[in-house]
Amino acid sequence: MVELSVVIVNYKVPYYLLQCLDAVKKASSLIRCEVIVVDNASDDNSQVLVEKYFPTVIYVANEKNEGFAKANNKAIAMAKAPYVLLLNPDTIIAEDALQNVCHFAKNMPQFGALGVRMIDASGRFLPESKRSLPTVWNAICKFLHLPLSGKNSYYYTQLGDKQVGEVPILSGAFMLLHKAALGDVAYLDERYFMYGEDIDLSYRVLKGGYKNYFLPVRMLHYKGESTVKSSYRYAYVFYQAMRLFFRKHFSHYSLLISLP
Repeated sequence: MVELSVVIVNYKVPYYLLQCLDAVKKASSLIRCEVIVVDNASDDNSQVLVEKYFPTVIYVANEKNEGFAKANNKAIAMAKAPYVLLLNPDTIIAEDALQNVCHFAKNMPQFGALGVRMIDASGRFLPESKRSLPTVWNAICKFLHLPLSGKNSYYYTQLGDKQVGEVPILSGAFMLLHKAALGDVAYLDERYFMYGEDIDLSYRVLKGGYKNYFLPVRMLHYKGESTVKSSYRYAYVFYQAMRLFFRKHFSHYSLLISLP
């Protein structure tokens, strides 16, 4: 029986993908898992390379870019295991990572989802590994790059980055889901274009009566926050994601929702 389904959505990063799959293959020697790659019409050599070097990987080639959420949902629906791991292709996990997170999940009460301690290529901790529940104030400060600390922070600083514990919001770069328990909650909201899907999913896990955990298993995330976040496009997409989140879950925030 398959214990874990690893889901990776790829878009034009074939060599990141190969490194990611190599790490997953090594880690899967300790646990029975399947790997599903959904490619969003990369129009490159991703499929040829995966089929050559990782022939056991289930490869789904979309004819068009369906977006991050829809591509993940396609693979989640295919997944045979009780646990599903959403994993970015620009990541490298340790050889014991899959075994450790699944063992942890099976032994925690009301387990819904889990995230890990992401680091960048310089070894620095990425604070988006664990985040606070968004409020209008911390979302605006994040949007404007204004610093916040403590309980008001966009990032969840109440729990140390080397501590085990419950957190409100996880990162979609590595999110282990208890599909068997969550049911439909495990699927991403396809209305999010980019950013916000993981926030929404984390919050729905909590609303469903389950818990989100942070386990300080290290994982290299090449890009992390290195995406150009000073650009107008990032600002616009981030704002739209937060607007959708508040409209969906906190409709009383009428000012933010009414803005274009």
